[in-house]
This record gives sequence, structure tokens and C-alpha cells, in this order.
Amino acid sequence: MTAANASGGQEARVAIVTGAGRGIGRAVAMELAHAGFSLCLAARSRDELEETRSQSGLPHERALIVLVDLATEDGPDLLIGAALDCFGHIDVLVNNAGWAPPRTPLLKMRPVDLDRIIAVNLRAPIALTRLAAAAMTPLGAGTIINVASSAAIKAPAGEAVYAATKAALIAFTRASFHEMRQSGLKLSVIVPGLVDTALIPNNKRLDRAAMLSTADVAHAVMQIVNSPARSCPVEVTLEPQLDPERPR
Repeated sequence: MTAANASGGQEARVAIVTGAGRGIGRAVAMELAHAGFSLCLAARSRDELEETRSQSGLPHERALIVLVDLATEDGPDLLIGAALDCFGHIDVLVNNAGWAPPRTPLLKMRPVDLDRIIAVNLRAPIALTRLAAAAMTPLGAGTIINVASSAAIKAPAGEAVYAATKAALIAFTRASFHEMRQSGLKLSVIVPGLVDTALIPNNKRLDRAAMLSTADVAHAVMQIVNSPARSCPVEVTLEPQLDPERPR
């Protein structure tokens, strides 16, 4: 099934957004919908994805919901397969889904949590990138955006594994760009500082008003999507203008 845009019968561009049920993922989905994209919305919660679809204003045939746990080995295949079955092509993939437990010393981290951090934050984006790139390459165009974190650079205590996965995601994106640039594919990674989402608990040391908003990250995504064909913003670092971390 393909989707027609409102301007007269041409196929709409198609974007996959992981972690689309809330936070950054929902904000990215809103921006893409407003730009005329059809959406494949992926997460584990149907209620949250239904709310994202409702807020997008898109009819159901242009906003596919895929319930998927990207920590599972077959999750990426199921997601890409569902998008291609529904729309026939993929123009943009935003690997936004991420997971981490509360800050935990490495020696106290449960093996099950360690495995899930690596699976969701690194293995899934790698697998999704491979699958999406395989579908995009014959078309000679496509954009893949990975959402990392400034934890990759700041490497805070209690986030050793999370920081490692985000640092690896940056390296993976840069290397993949060099491999695929001649095919016309854009591969970019956004490295945001503190973003005001539910994933960051309230803390007296944080000024939430100074943190990045989810819309700030979504705008960065759209700048990459709309960048000229002759250039690729491979790594975009996004920091709050004011430091949200209050002095101790």
C-alpha cells in the first residue's frame, strides 16, 4: 500500500520513527507529519502510539503503528518489513529509541539490564540502519538519523554502559556514512545534551527550564532531512544555551 499526499497524487515520503510514543520520538513524528511525510510509528505501548498518531493529524492509512520490542533479535526485521509492506519504500529512518536504568554503578548492574542497554541503544540501530539502507540504496537516496547523547562525551559516573553504547553509535554513524555516501544516502547522528523528558527524573540540581526541549531535537532532525543533496551534516551536537546543572 502506498500513500498519496494532499497536493495531488504523488507518493508521500515515508519516515520510520522509533520510540515514537513520547518525548523526542513524538516531537520528531509531529515535525515529519507537518512536512508531509507518511509515518511508521514504532514503540512498545499502543496507547502512546495512538496518541502520537492522533496528534499528527494523519489518517490511519498514512500513520502505521508497529508494536515492537527492539531489544528482541527479530524486532528490527519486523519493523522494516511492516513499513515496506505498508508503504513500499522508506525515505527517512530516525533511530530514536533508547533505554537505560537509573544511574547504577557498573559493579551493581544486573546482567539483564546490561544486555538490554546494548540491544536497544546499539544493536537495534545497527540492524535497522542495515535494513533501511538496503531498501534505500536502489533508490539512490535516503536519510538515516541516529539519536545519541552527550553522555557519550561526558561519560558520567553510573552510566558507563549507556555512555559506551552512545559513543559507539556515533562511531558507527560516521563509519557508515563513509561507506554509503557514494550511494546518495545521508547518515547523521544527533548528540543532544540534557533534554527535558520523563526519562530524566526531577532533581534539585537541574534547572529543567534551561534544558533542551524535545522540539529542539526535532528541529535538528528536520534540518538534516532538509539539508541540500550535496552536503551531509554527519554529526550534530546540540547543547542548551544555558547550563541546566546548578552548582553543587
